[in-house]
Amino acid sequence: MFRAIADPTRRAILDRLRAGPTPVNALAVDFEQTRPAISKHLRVLREASLVSERRSGRERIYELHPRPLQQVAGWVEGYRAFWLGGLNNLKRYLENEK
Repeated sequence: MFRAIADPTRRAILDRLRAGPTPVNALAVDFEQTRPAISKHLRVLREASLVSERRSGRERIYELHPRPLQQVAGWVEGYRAFWLGGLNNLKRYLENEK
């Protein structure tokens, strides 16, 4: 999961797919990378179960499946609480130093 979302191109593909299912050729147009490079990114996203692929005639249509990202969100949320607590402690410390 983390490997899949670590790459900025893959994150951009996920963002693009939030608008709805999209043919691979339409996805590839949005990027300066080659079509085979985009296909490799899509394979990583498929392996992480973040997108699915279906065929419609000669086209491959990709669709976002964001549910696995909930694991990431939960993990990050724990650190958000940690940082907010730290920032609040820093604020109290600085206010007491005045």
